[in-house]
Amino acid sequence: MLDAVIENTAINLLKLAVTELPLDIKQGIKMALEQERNDIARNQLNTIIKNFELGANTNTPICQDTGTIIFYLTVGEKFPIISRLPQILKRATKRASEIIPLRPNAVNPFTNKNSGDNTGKYIPFINWEITSGDALKITAFPKGGGSENTSTIRMLNPGLGIKGIKRFIVDTIILAGGKPCTPVILGIGIGGGTDIAIKLAKKALLRPLSRHHAESEVAKLEEELLILTNMTGIGPMGLGGDTTVLGVNIEYAHRHPGSFPVAIAFQCWAARKASAKISPDGRVEYLTHKIKGD
Repeated sequence: MLDAVIENTAINLLKLAVTELPLDIKQGIKMALEQERNDIARNQLNTIIKNFELGANTNTPICQDTGTIIFYLTVGEKFPIISRLPQILKRATKRASEIIPLRPNAVNPFTNKNSGDNTGKYIPFINWEITSGDALKITAFPKGGGSENTSTIRMLNPGLGIKGIKRFIVDTIILAGGKPCTPVILGIGIGGGTDIAIKLAKKALLRPLSRHHAESEVAKLEEELLILTNMTGIGPMGLGGDTTVLGVNIEYAHRHPGSFPVAIAFQCWAARKASAKISPDGRVEYLTHKIKGD
């Protein structure tokens, strides 16, 4: 029974993620419209709002790209059937691809053959975090290809410090232009190593726009980067305007004295994500979306 609950919940999360934006993203886009002074940018933002409202009202994907399927799991050490979770999520992905439907986005890089059901080697990709307790939190995170194509990492000279981080991020935003479907959310990963930094950058995208980093020094840098990146004037869809970036979320790890990795994960305005918590008895609580009928 629990297997079925998890599978059906994962399908629901994928559907929510691709058809309805979380509340923080909706509010961020509407706030950007209120503050926007450029008429072309206002038109673009109005179109984006109509688009995501139509997706929610018709239960259809808000973008033709429904992303590469990624799950984030926070698993209580006492939660049962942990070993079966990868198989359950793979079944859910296959069913969701047919039911919702999702565009098939899993291509073998050597044969160029599309699996047709969004599954393949390491896909869906699962990020694990084991914690205390007996509950399971699932976050579906279908990552779009356009914003992924502008994501990057650089090993900075450690001597450049915070100024080097700011310069790298602003330069990267300018280079990306409207390609990642601005306005975007930026996940910034600092420190650790190359693999750690990019994982932190992508994980940072899960944090709501309304919540800054818990450490004041990091939160201050988030605010500074938001101002600097919006000063570029790239604007919605790259057509100019006040809002290029909706939010900047930073996560960091301690680094080696001789290296300074900084990663940037772009997320387009269609910030697909949805989370739910499942108890061992099968009770489900949706965390990012209000389920109709609740």
